[in-house]
Amino acid sequence: MSEDIAILIAYVLLALLVSFLCSIAEAVLLSITPSFIEEQKEKNPKRAILLKRLKQDNVDRSLAAILTLNTIAHTVGAIGAGAKATVVFGSAWFGIFSAVMTLMILFLSEIVPKTIGAIYWPKLVEPTVFYVQTLIVTLFPIVWISEKMTKFISHGKNLHIFSRDEFVAMARVGEQSGQIDDNEARIIKNLFRFGSLNVTDIMTPRTVIAALSEDKTVADAAEYVVKIPFSRIVIYKKDIDDITGFVLRDDVLLRDNQERGGEALKTLKREILVVPESAVLTDLLEIFLKERQHIAIIVDEYGGTTGLVTLEDLIETLMGLEIVDEMDTVVDMRVLARKKWEERAGALGIKINVDGKDQSKKENALPE
Repeated sequence: MSEDIAILIAYVLLALLVSFLCSIAEAVLLSITPSFIEEQKEKNPKRAILLKRLKQDNVDRSLAAILTLNTIAHTVGAIGAGAKATVVFGSAWFGIFSAVMTLMILFLSEIVPKTIGAIYWPKLVEPTVFYVQTLIVTLFPIVWISEKMTKFISHGKNLHIFSRDEFVAMARVGEQSGQIDDNEARIIKNLFRFGSLNVTDIMTPRTVIAALSEDKTVADAAEYVVKIPFSRIVIYKKDIDDITGFVLRDDVLLRDNQERGGEALKTLKREILVVPESAVLTDLLEIFLKERQHIAIIVDEYGGTTGLVTLEDLIETLMGLEIVDEMDTVVDMRVLARKKWEERAGALGIKINVDGKDQSKKENALPE
């Protein structure tokens, strides 16, 4: 009888122990993140290669090895322990033993080890890698068959690809858990919106663009630029649809201070970028960085001016904040421009629609 009890205990402990190790390994393997693997490439390149092989390249093979051994432990343990339990306790107590065994498997080989693995996975990575590699080699025939069946069912498709929505969700979860702060989460979310936004979504409409005629004298322009908070002012030849460039406020004031106020404003002209209104923000940012420019005119399909956009607008969209540069005296330049423009337009008897299109072709709506 004592020998049967010893064998029964051995069956139970062995089944629980093997299943315990398999559950920890599974939890650790599934908890390893791509960012952790990238981090390990700098700290421990050899470990990073093994992790990539087990987690990313052959994760199906790794899971197959773990689950195969876990199933064997449950099955053999249940059969062996059940047989010995009948001998030791009798068939009348077999149902109670089975219930107790089921609870022990549930808690000691599933819930507890998987919780440990999910919480302490960074510390358990090293032994888990060795353990999983050993299982793959030991159970290779079964693992190979399982891998082939998985590929046949999935048709070779990669089922472990992160989507854009998942990245945004990860940022939200990181913010809620305190891993990243509000500003970082907002930037991540805005970054993924960047490619879907059009330049017309952030531009300053044509009706509120601060523009001057290129034939205006520097002295007259100086009187105008000191009253506005913009560091760059576009200039045109005939009207707002014929923009030829832009001037810097500092250049205008410096030239006027040099007693050269009689010169034409076009002598200070700088080239300005022209982009179609169909361009998305990612394209515009690339253009700005490539051309080393901070301002661009947005034109429609007929070449007419739709609006103006700056590098500052792009950064504000990405950061979710209003950026105030060294020349700004107010936060939102577009709001100020519209307010001032509406005041002047009202004095001239011009009514401007909110969409900025009604009086877009009137020359008397431009600063003279």
